[in-house]
Amino acid sequence: MISKSFKQALWVFHINSGSCNGCDIEIVAALTPRYDVERFGIKLVGSPRHADVIAFTGPITDDMKDKVKRVYEQTPDPKVILVVGSCGITGGVFHESYHLAGPINKVLPDATCIYVPGCPPRPEAIIHGVVKAWEFLEGAGKVSK
Repeated sequence: MISKSFKQALWVFHINSGSCNGCDIEIVAALTPRYDVERFGIKLVGSPRHADVIAFTGPITDDMKDKVKRVYEQTPDPKVILVVGSCGITGGVFHESYHLAGPINKVLPDATCIYVPGCPPRPEAIIHGVVKAWEFLEGAGKVSK
């Protein structure tokens, strides 16, 4: 249960950097009427330039490495990366793949990451991770008033 309300909406940009889509389905499930995260002000946006949080699913493939760095640079500071699923954290079942650039902390070592483990994680865990991201941003002064 969330003990306090959001002071400002939190916008999330989602990027799939090479996952099996299991985590993507769980993110979509968090948007369905059962969980309805938009009532808390959590909204998916279509551009990283409008986002407070970047939600990554899957390990980062060689093809996606430059795109992931570009998305990270386009997101305004302060920002948080929400790494959803085991593949984004460790590489998961793809960790020995020949075209894997690595988990997110290898590609973006200076980024602030919040990890949501699971294969795939439940929507409740994803919502909890977003709340942790919001708490970090509130402490950084981005979400205030």
